[in-house]
Amino acid sequence: MSQNPPLRAAIVPVTPLQQNCTLIWCTATMKAAVVDPGGDLPRIRQAIAQAGVTVEKILLTHGHIDHAGEAKPLADELGVPIEGPHEADRFWLARLDEDGRNYGIRGVVFEPDRWLDDGDTVTVGDLTLDVYLTPGHTPGHVIFHHPPSNFAQVGDVLFQGSIGRTDFPLGDHEALLRSVRDKLWPLGDVTFVPGHGPASTFAHERKTNPFVGDAVLA
Repeated sequence: MSQNPPLRAAIVPVTPLQQNCTLIWCTATMKAAVVDPGGDLPRIRQAIAQAGVTVEKILLTHGHIDHAGEAKPLADELGVPIEGPHEADRFWLARLDEDGRNYGIRGVVFEPDRWLDDGDTVTVGDLTLDVYLTPGHTPGHVIFHHPPSNFAQVGDVLFQGSIGRTDFPLGDHEALLRSVRDKLWPLGDVTFVPGHGPASTFAHERKTNPFVGDAVLA
C-alpha cells in the first residue's frame, strides 16, 4: 500500500465475546463507518476520537447480538443511518433484547435504514465497497469488499484457521461453504478482518484452512 492508503481500519474488540468491531475510514475525506458495533460504546467512541474521523454510517454484517446489539443506540447518538445486513436477518434483529439478556450484553431491537443485497454497494467518504450476500452463519449475512485496497470485512463467515458456526437457528453449513468458495475466493488475495480473532488473507486460508482450504473443498 502507498504511504497514505485510500482506506484505513482500526479494530476495536467489544463484548465478552471479543467481537471485532471495526472503524473504517476514507483517508481523503476522514469520513468513517463503524462496522458491527456490538457493545462497549465508550471503547468505540474512544477509537473514533483517536482516529479523528467523522462517522457517517453504521454497517452491519449480520444480526447476532455481539455484532448488532448496540448499533441502534450508537446510530441515535451519532445521528447516522444503519446499513445492512440483508433482510433475511430480520429474525435475529427482532430478538436482540432477548439475546442480550441471555448473554448479559445490552441488545436494542431496531430495523436498519437500508437492507443490503448481493451486488449492492455502500460508500464511506469517497470509498465504494461492494456488498456480497454470504449466507450460512446467518441467512442474511453480508460482507464488504474494497477492491482497490484488497480489503474485506467478512464478519463471521471466515476466520483465521476456522469458519463461522452454523449450529445456531437458521444456520446452514453447506451454504457457508458455498459462500466462501463462490463469493470470497474469487475476489483474489484479499486481506480480511473477521468477526473474531486476528486478520488473515484469503490466500493463506485457501492454503491452510482445515474447513475451506482448496485441498478440503476440491
